[in-house]
Amino acid sequence: MSAEDSIRWLPVGEVGEVRMGKQLSPASRANGMQLPYLRVANVLDDRINYMDVKLMGFTSSERANYALRPGDILLNEGQSLELVGRSAIYREVAGAYYFQNTLVRFRAGDAVVPEYAQAVFRTWLQNGVFMAIAKKTTSIAHLGGERFAKLLFPLRPISEQRLIVDVLSALANREQLAAASIAKLRTVRDGAHLSLVSTIDRSRIESASWSRVPLREVVPSVEYGISEALVSDAVGVPVLRMNNIQDGHPEVSDLRYCPVPVPRRLYLKRGDVLFNRTNSIDHIGKSTLWQDELPEASFASYLVRLNSDRVKLLPEYLVEWLMHPVIRQRVRSISTVAVQQVNVNPSRLRELEIDFPNDLSEQRRIVATLAAFDARISRELDELTKLRNLKQGLTDDLLSGRVRVRVRDVA
Repeated sequence: MSAEDSIRWLPVGEVGEVRMGKQLSPASRANGMQLPYLRVANVLDDRINYMDVKLMGFTSSERANYALRPGDILLNEGQSLELVGRSAIYREVAGAYYFQNTLVRFRAGDAVVPEYAQAVFRTWLQNGVFMAIAKKTTSIAHLGGERFAKLLFPLRPISEQRLIVDVLSALANREQLAAASIAKLRTVRDGAHLSLVSTIDRSRIESASWSRVPLREVVPSVEYGISEALVSDAVGVPVLRMNNIQDGHPEVSDLRYCPVPVPRRLYLKRGDVLFNRTNSIDHIGKSTLWQDELPEASFASYLVRLNSDRVKLLPEYLVEWLMHPVIRQRVRSISTVAVQQVNVNPSRLRELEIDFPNDLSEQRRIVATLAAFDARISRELDELTKLRNLKQGLTDDLLSGRVRVRVRDVA
């Protein structure tokens, strides 16, 4: 028998109970025993947040209808279109929480493993199944309990469901370990950044090996980028904008273009440092080093180019200094507030004092140490992406029946 032959496609409402939560109203708040209930804000992707739970009145009959049991799956009924149907499994004590009508509860029948059902629902979310059946009103989309109950569910033997859950759990564990490893590397990298790029260590400055000077003494020139209107079509010169600076590196996958001629002096050159002078307070001061990621490119006027005196200061070191947490805070302190944004005047930026080793080889050593962390983080991010793609592809194959799980797959 093929994998597909072991699947029966039945409506969701036939393999489990589908119920909408209790509607919130002024009367419902006061009528009945005041009990904690979950709403759409509490149901995240595969996780329930119990930190912000409100109370509502429930009568004895309502308590029987809306009490949650371990294994119940809660799906967001009213949400933005791309998130409607996001789900998580309730695992707390039976009757400890109830649920509002912004959620749909699926209670699996005897022939369904809850974790298998949720794997199906998460795949439907990612593949746009929920989006296709949702009805949109203003900015909110509604899943609809009746529409959800009519979706065809891939019911297979319960032993196969358990094997699929085991396989997907093993992949999820690998994914969590990889993500934790990346988080640890980033923490270590941050610690190295704090210690290597001096900002407050006066003992270094008082020695002959380090200097502390206003930035203008080692960054003799600053240039604004172009202010021409940009287009999405790949016509003319690609232009870097605020969103093209990510984690200290240029991100060139989402570009805009200048369709009119750009002065040659405003083309980017290898070693240029770009500083984000206009943005929200959290993003102001983001910086990056251009290393010829594209054959030719320019930059928008809300970025400025800082050209360091390379006899004294390496541009790679300048970027690390600009991205240092203490310096980012100093940049925020000299920024001025505009309409929903803050701005940094480059002249004020160049008044900040920079600490740096006088020996360029020491600057290179510091930069190389931090770059080694970045390279390892990048490799592990690539592996995590591959693992997530593998997990998604295997999930689709297993749930559709294209691949049949065997016992040795979970060994």
